[in-house]
Amino acid sequence: MYDVIIIGAGPAGASAAIYTARGNLKTLVIDKAPNTGALAITHKIANYPGVIGELSGKDLLDTMREQAKGFGAEFIQTTITAVDVEGDTKYVFTADGIYESKSIVIATGSKGRNRMLPGEESLLGRGVSTCATCDGAFFDGKTVAVIGDSEEALEEAQALSKFTEKIHFIVPRPELQGVHHVPELPGTDFLYKAKPLEVLGDKHVEGLRIRTSSGAEEVLHVDGVFVFLSGSKPGTDFLQDQVPLDADGFMILDSSMQSPVAGVFGAGEVRRTPVKQAVVAAADGAIAAMAVDKFINKRAQLIPQYK
Repeated sequence: MYDVIIIGAGPAGASAAIYTARGNLKTLVIDKAPNTGALAITHKIANYPGVIGELSGKDLLDTMREQAKGFGAEFIQTTITAVDVEGDTKYVFTADGIYESKSIVIATGSKGRNRMLPGEESLLGRGVSTCATCDGAFFDGKTVAVIGDSEEALEEAQALSKFTEKIHFIVPRPELQGVHHVPELPGTDFLYKAKPLEVLGDKHVEGLRIRTSSGAEEVLHVDGVFVFLSGSKPGTDFLQDQVPLDADGFMILDSSMQSPVAGVFGAGEVRRTPVKQAVVAAADGAIAAMAVDKFINKRAQLIPQYK
């Protein structure tokens, strides 16, 4: 019997494990593919607080996980087939057996689109990115393409415009969804009703093949491609309606990352976060962990760890 099982070993899950294990809670972290999450496949990170210089997302996660292990957290890699979180004891069913816990933290992040562009996956981290805030500075003075049709895509393009010389903003729809006013972006041309077809390049991004609104194919010569297409959803399907979710599948959580189900907590991109950043997910994990400590030890309030 564990005090807490954390599902997901990304920045939210690893951070939660650091705090729960350091708080002397028996902690198990389960992840089916710890090196394929959004942070793990990020090629370079240069804006994580307290980390000077550049490092890969995998290196940052490895450090966080080793820190959690140093406090006593256990990590296993296996596939979760189902969970039962309705009673006092939480059951996690996996391909390798059943695990029991007094509480559970869902930190499974978000799922990517079902279908990626040809060349997108192979060039991820080599010019293809899904985070302008993370990678924008690496494209200083260069030409990039932004693909998206949402407010998120517009915000990311605004962040990119501070660095890039030119942005080709590819909008598959006739207009940006949920955007009432499109501001002037220096060096940005908007290509509405344009369909991205293929990311071009061998060792790094060299171009983007698109079909314009007229039906003609065109190759844009770019150094980077930032993809913000709709379709990314929180990885909460396995909860099977046992935990309240909103219409888009995000967990409904309070300010302490607690769900309406006793002993069930969430952290990171399973909640509707205002921004998607590793440091935000890690902060969520820390808050969830302290809420778990309060729940397990029946405390009246959260006890922060300062020492």
